Amino acid sequence: MHSPRSPRPGSLTIKQAVVTVLLATGISLLVGLMELASYAEKMRHDIQRDNRQKLELVDAVAVEAAFQSNNDLADRVVRGLFNGEHVARVVLRDEFGRPLAEHQVSRSAPIGNGWLSQWLFGDILHYIESLEYELDDNSLTQVGEVELLLAPDSLSRQFVERGLEILLISLLEAVALALVVVVGFHFFITRSLLKVYESVINTDPHQPEKWPKPNLPHHRYDEIGRLVESLDTLLHASQRALEQRDQLQQVSTTDGLTGIANRRRFNTFYSQQFSHAQRTGEPISVIFIDIDYFKQFNDDYGHVMGDDTLRAVAHTLTDHVARSKDLVARYNGEKFACVLPGTDKQGATRVAQQLQRAIMNLAIPHAYSPVHHHLTVSMGLASLSPMAPTTPEVLLECAGQRLYQAKRLGRNRIEAGAAENVR
Repeated sequence: MHSPRSPRPGSLTIKQAVVTVLLATGISLLVGLMELASYAEKMRHDIQRDNRQKLELVDAVAVEAAFQSNNDLADRVVRGLFNGEHVARVVLRDEFGRPLAEHQVSRSAPIGNGWLSQWLFGDILHYIESLEYELDDNSLTQVGEVELLLAPDSLSRQFVERGLEILLISLLEAVALALVVVVGFHFFITRSLLKVYESVINTDPHQPEKWPKPNLPHHRYDEIGRLVESLDTLLHASQRALEQRDQLQQVSTTDGLTGIANRRRFNTFYSQQFSHAQRTGEPISVIFIDIDYFKQFNDDYGHVMGDDTLRAVAHTLTDHVARSKDLVARYNGEKFACVLPGTDKQGATRVAQQLQRAIMNLAIPHAYSPVHHHLTVSMGLASLSPMAPTTPEVLLECAGQRLYQAKRLGRNRIEAGAAENVR
């Protein structure tokens, strides 16, 4: 069974950090844009207020300069206004529209007309203030005007500089907030989830009950703690299910009387080992073992004694088949079968002789047997030589024929043959 590929360590924390930073950055940019819009509105309001105040402040002097057609005084007024921030051009005219004084940015630094400046400040760049002189009869007469034009490129540059500062501050705040959230979330939640994950992937699927249950004291009563307890309950239930499955499998492959492998287990094991022998070219042998005159034994000694005898024979056969890769099974009734993978005819014959002696050494009385006063067995042995072209059924048929031959020739004997000799 292949275990699933483990994710890269820390990938959950990385994903969480990336998502948190992206969300925080998006929110911070949205907040920054809202703050930028607010700043643009405030900047427009401040520009209009400041320029109105400037024009009102110089109004009296400008009126006097226009009324007297005083170019020096008009020039001082214009220069005073021009020194203001973002001013591109200032003109003071008399009542006939003739300029008394004018000042503007040099031709080498033309007034900008970019889309951003026009979009933000296009409607607040131009100011014209009428100059009115109060006569003796308290009436007002226009004696000139002051024209003020702002530089949009200067305004937009200030706005962009401040906007970048706002967005940078928002971005730094977002990153700082994201780091705090990631560290806090990792410490209180992600780290615990990773511990649960490590415990689960390190659990032996064959022994789920022994999983390394994580100790999470800070999550004892929350959802993570309940998740751990639910996993613990589930894995314990899985362990019980595995044990029940093993018990059922053991029951389904074990002979109820003798406690050794049954016919079903024999068929499965034999099929696997025969296929393995054909793939690897190794020999394989099968021994059929039949208790001589067992019907008479049952009739004369009773079925209780017969059952005890079957158990004794089964355990003796199992004890004297030394290799763990061999199998002894109860085939049916008083007939047993032994599968010897990797064993040729000579080796199987030695095993059969050893088993025959072991059964004789039990010295179980059989007074009604015509061949011996103790319990005896007859054996039929068949071997498959390496790469011999035959089938599993042929090998079993050969062993069955040799057993029949041993019984026909007087019993209490071993008859051996090769599967390829069966016709």
